[in-house]
Amino acid sequence: MPLKIKSEAETELDVLSLGECMIRLSPPGHQRIELTPVFEAYAGGGEYNVTYALARYGMRAAWVSRLVDNPLGAFIKNHARASGMDISEVVWIPYDGSGRADRIGFNFTEVGIGVRASVSLYDRGHTAIAHMKPGDVDWKRIFSQRKVRWFHTGGIFTALSDTCAEVALESMKAAHEAGTIVSYDLNFRSKLWSSKKAIEVTKKLMPFVDVLIGNEEDFQKVLGFEVEGVDENLKSFPIKGYKKMVKKVVDTYPNIQVVGTTLREVVSGLVNNWSAIMYYDGMFFESRKYNNLEIEDRVGGGDGFCSGFVYGLLHVMKPQECVELGAAHGALLQSTRGDTSMVTMEEVKHVMGGGSARIKR
Repeated sequence: MPLKIKSEAETELDVLSLGECMIRLSPPGHQRIELTPVFEAYAGGGEYNVTYALARYGMRAAWVSRLVDNPLGAFIKNHARASGMDISEVVWIPYDGSGRADRIGFNFTEVGIGVRASVSLYDRGHTAIAHMKPGDVDWKRIFSQRKVRWFHTGGIFTALSDTCAEVALESMKAAHEAGTIVSYDLNFRSKLWSSKKAIEVTKKLMPFVDVLIGNEEDFQKVLGFEVEGVDENLKSFPIKGYKKMVKKVVDTYPNIQVVGTTLREVVSGLVNNWSAIMYYDGMFFESRKYNNLEIEDRVGGGDGFCSGFVYGLLHVMKPQECVELGAAHGALLQSTRGDTSMVTMEEVKHVMGGGSARIKR
């Protein structure tokens, strides 16, 4: 059955997300972390990236997190405000002068090229948001008084600590009880937790999920579902195997109404084959395939897809349009440096409609 999304008139927010935002430091071009004299600074994080894009596209989008009140926290705040994002529900923690109690996390990212893959090096231990616990945010007030159409969180936030997993359950349950659509991006990160732990924790969250996002590794490592025929180097992706796996997921968790994922075949560090597929109301919808997509920076591509197809669903677009919009936005997001969207909806719809990259004069 189609998603039952609250109307704009009865809500204050179109989208609310919960998650971490780190400061990303990257060497210019394709330099190595250990040899660069200069780092470029960006703000980014899975759920944050989705909210940032939707805010830029004129949606009433808010983000919940826990940040340290110091210049690094202000860096993230300023970046968020530039998009028009509502950060009034962020929990601010006093800075202790050294970051021993709470700190802002860092993500050092090297952009690969040719046969050298991109690499992310985390420095995110003991961050402020990892210390978030149930009761820190009044979810019932937000969902009953402010009222929200769509709530989004995911596996990166859930993996940060046991208390974050408890907050994920607390928030998703409150959203579900308020009739808010809940989306969850599985987003497995082996550097944050084991597959065994991910499966154990995530199964408790699944009854409150309406829209599920994930790639083939996510479904395997976070939910325990295998995709038949996947090449271990991701040089090929069997769509029939993916569809079969999705049907198993939906049969196991009948509350899930929509499943979306990106299909990425890695040709080289800067060239991928890119597309997306979506399950909606018992049917599958495939986007066009972007063969030999040239990439400036692949980080955030999945979040670009997620925000694009959420935008489509909230604007009551047809399922095929939603998956096309998500795939086009993800492809375009990878044409710029940094984790967050720097493209316009006009550009997204141009590419979505098959437009070329011919110079505009």
